[in-house]
Amino acid sequence: MVGSGFQNIFKIPELKKRVLMTLALLIVYRVGVHVPVPGIDSVALASFFAKAKGTLLGLFDMFSGGAFEKLSVFALGIMPYISSSIILQLLTVVVPHLERLSKEGEQGRKKIIQYTRYGTVLLSIIQGFGISIGLESMASPGGAPVVLFPGWGFRLMTVITLTAGTAFIMWLGEQITERGIGNGISLIIFAGIVCRMPNAIANTFKLVSTGEMNVFFVVILLVLMVGVVGVIIFVEQGQRRIPVQYAKRIVGRKMYGGQSTHLPLKINTSGVIPPIFASSIMMFPATIASFIKIEWMQDFAKALTPGSVIYELLFVGLIFFFCYFYTAVTFNPVDVSENMKKHGGYIPGIRPGKRTADYIDRVLTRITLGGAIYVSCVCVLPSVLITQVNVPFYFGGTALLIVVGVAIDTISQIESHMISRHYEGFLKKGGARVKGRF
Repeated sequence: MVGSGFQNIFKIPELKKRVLMTLALLIVYRVGVHVPVPGIDSVALASFFAKAKGTLLGLFDMFSGGAFEKLSVFALGIMPYISSSIILQLLTVVVPHLERLSKEGEQGRKKIIQYTRYGTVLLSIIQGFGISIGLESMASPGGAPVVLFPGWGFRLMTVITLTAGTAFIMWLGEQITERGIGNGISLIIFAGIVCRMPNAIANTFKLVSTGEMNVFFVVILLVLMVGVVGVIIFVEQGQRRIPVQYAKRIVGRKMYGGQSTHLPLKINTSGVIPPIFASSIMMFPATIASFIKIEWMQDFAKALTPGSVIYELLFVGLIFFFCYFYTAVTFNPVDVSENMKKHGGYIPGIRPGKRTADYIDRVLTRITLGGAIYVSCVCVLPSVLITQVNVPFYFGGTALLIVVGVAIDTISQIESHMISRHYEGFLKKGGARVKGRF
């Protein structure tokens, strides 16, 4: 169905316009990735990042779609917006004012989005200032400084440039969501990750041609990659369906209810939120420590380098914590149980009310454990491939989860849009025929 649907995308004018708008805005984003921040020696910066591959700085560059390595105006990427939106979403649970806004419908949602934008600018200013300070201490392996003219002028210029770049990316994402197809913010991350694939493929072919990598090893690697993608698609769409029965109700002269349905519980309820939060927490202190030229701080930064045992253990622990924490925040078994009871629904063999809530919570706890193990395995995979197998590119982790998830979501939206447009056209033709008869 997906293949036949794509053949007809450009036959629907509105969908064609949305797809072209999405592609045009993503091209604008990719052009901005190559616009550098003023006052940087690009050669010295490239030399510095050449030795930063596989470190936290290399990981951060991967999330920014290569903009951080070039220190372009989009170097911060969209991560400040994501962090701000996640923080606002979590604060909604504990701050009464935000909780009231979340229940006020469209007006409340607009207010929360406005707060998210303010938070994005604030986080961008803080991160931009930290990056400007760190850049002044950077130098190429040959000793050439990365910053040509250090000082407060450079720092202020960097903060303003990076903050404006993130704000512009945020606007691009909102325009894609409103005028294009799919979720704009997710597609921007998707584009940044996917655009680095040709470089990784070219490096692989180069290693094969020089004899540094075996052809048989590349074939095994390709089979592994296809298998991992298949597992991610399978698990992301996997559900634990709890059967629900609705009792028959008589309202006036009509009888309602009596049907059987199910309550779908996703295996990975929290999506990519746990690895993003875990990465942010791990990146922040280690990145700051890597900029400070103190021996014990440098040792601390090395201990928190991807691939080290301490880093991987802490990373997996944080993923488990956020899987359970975010699931508890976004899914309340008590509310679900009360809504089922209010509409005459019950789980066969389970009493309505507290017993139902406890049963749902027990099932959710068990499948969240499986989801946390799955997310941890996918996120640890890149470190294992790079450090143990010497794979020359980053495969797996949060990036792969985002790419597969966004691809599935975008394809689903395109299909839904095409089905709805086809249904509207059918009704219009039918209406015209009926009107002609009378």
